[in-house]
Amino acid sequence: ALTTGSIPGFIDVVMNLNSQALLEDNLLWQAKNSGKRIIFYGDDTWVRLFPKHFVEYDGTTSFFVSDYTEVDNNVTRHLDSTLKRDDWDLLILHYLGLDHIGHISGPHSSLIGPKLLEMDDIIKKIHLSFISKEAEGTLPNLLVLCGDHGMSETGSHGGSSEPEVNTPLVLISPAFPTKEGMGEPAVVEQVDLTPTLALALALPISQNSVGRMIPAVFEKAPLREQLRYLHLNGHQLSNLLQDSNPSFHKEDGYEQFRMAEKAHGSWMKLYVEGNTSEVLSNMAKKVLKQYMKALQAMSAALSKQLGKYDMYSMMVGMSLIVQILVLLLLAMPEALSGAACVDIPLAATFLSLPFYLLILLGSAVHVLVCTSSEASCYFCSLPWLLVFAAIIFFSALFCSLVAMAARRARKVDNKQPK
Repeated sequence: ALTTGSIPGFIDVVMNLNSQALLEDNLLWQAKNSGKRIIFYGDDTWVRLFPKHFVEYDGTTSFFVSDYTEVDNNVTRHLDSTLKRDDWDLLILHYLGLDHIGHISGPHSSLIGPKLLEMDDIIKKIHLSFISKEAEGTLPNLLVLCGDHGMSETGSHGGSSEPEVNTPLVLISPAFPTKEGMGEPAVVEQVDLTPTLALALALPISQNSVGRMIPAVFEKAPLREQLRYLHLNGHQLSNLLQDSNPSFHKEDGYEQFRMAEKAHGSWMKLYVEGNTSEVLSNMAKKVLKQYMKALQAMSAALSKQLGKYDMYSMMVGMSLIVQILVLLLLAMPEALSGAACVDIPLAATFLSLPFYLLILLGSAVHVLVCTSSEASCYFCSLPWLLVFAAIIFFSALFCSLVAMAARRARKVDNKQPK
C-alpha cells in the first residue's frame, strides 16, 4: 500500500512469505524511471521487491525476531556518510527493532522506551542534516516518518484492531507553513501517502492507486498548483474507476469530478485572462472543495470495490478442488492395485435421480445469484451454455464420488470377518 497505493488482498499473505519482484506500477518504479537516485538500508524484503531500483542498498533479514539491536545498527551505520553526500534523491530507511521488541515482549516492554529514544536521535540527526543543507541554498527536503502497521496489546499485528491499523504519519519540511502549537492531527488512509509523495516529487501517480492526495501537504502552494494536483489525482482515480467498474458513470464521485473539471476550466479561463479579483480566489476555493469531495468519493468507491471478493466463484472453485481431491483419495487404492485401473461409475450416475436433482438445484442457485441486483462475479459472466455444462460436470462428479465411496464402504464391510 505504501508504494502502490492499492489495497492488498488474500494472495499477498502468501506472497509475503517469499517476496518476489513487484511488477505492479509503484512509486519507486516511477521514481527510478524518471531518473531519481534511490538509496535503501533496512529490511531486505525491499531489496527483493525492488531488485533493480536502488543505486545503493544494504538489506537486513527480518526473520531473526529476537534481534532488535543489530538490525537497526546495520541501518544507522550508513547514516552519517550518506547524509553528507549529495548523490541521491530518495533515501529509504526501514528500522525493524521496534517491531521485533513488540513481537518479543509486547508494547509495554521496558525495551520500548530506549528504542524510541534511539529513533528520536536518528530523526533529529536527519532533520539537522537537512536544515544545514537548506542553509546552503538547496531545495527544501521532505522527511517522512511512518509505520506500515501498528501493534496490538500482545505485540502482534495483522488484525483489524485500532492499535494495529492506526499508525502515526509525520511529514517535516520547510516547504510547509509554520504553525504555532499542535492541533488535532488529521486522519488519512495509508494509501493516501502514495499519490501525495508522487505529486510532491513530480512523478506520475501509480496506476492502481486508490489513494487521494493529502491537501495539507500542498496548502502553501499557489491555488493554481493545488488545483492542478487535485486534477491529476482525480484524473488517475477516474481512469481507474472506468477500468474497474462498468457502471462507473453512475458513481457520485465520478459525476462530482466531471463537475469540478468544468468549474476548473472556467476558473482557468478567468485566470489566463488576468483576472485577479477576490471572486477568482473564492471560485478557486470552491473548486478545491469540489475536487476534494470527488476524490474522497472515488477513493471510497474503489476501496470498497477492492474489499469485495467474488465469493460465488470462489466457492465454485473450492468445491471443484475438494471434489477432485476426494476423487483422487478414493481412486488411489484401485490405481495402486495390481490391475492399475480405476472404475468410475459414470453410467450409474447418469441414470440416477440425484444427478438430475443436483442439476436442477445448481441451475436454480446460479440463476438466483446471477440475477440479483449486486451480481458481478466471474462465473456469472460466462455463457449460460458453458455454465450449464459445468453444472452437469459438477453433478456427475459428485454423484460418482458418492457411488465410489459407497462401493468402497461395501468392500471394507465384506473384508471384515463375520
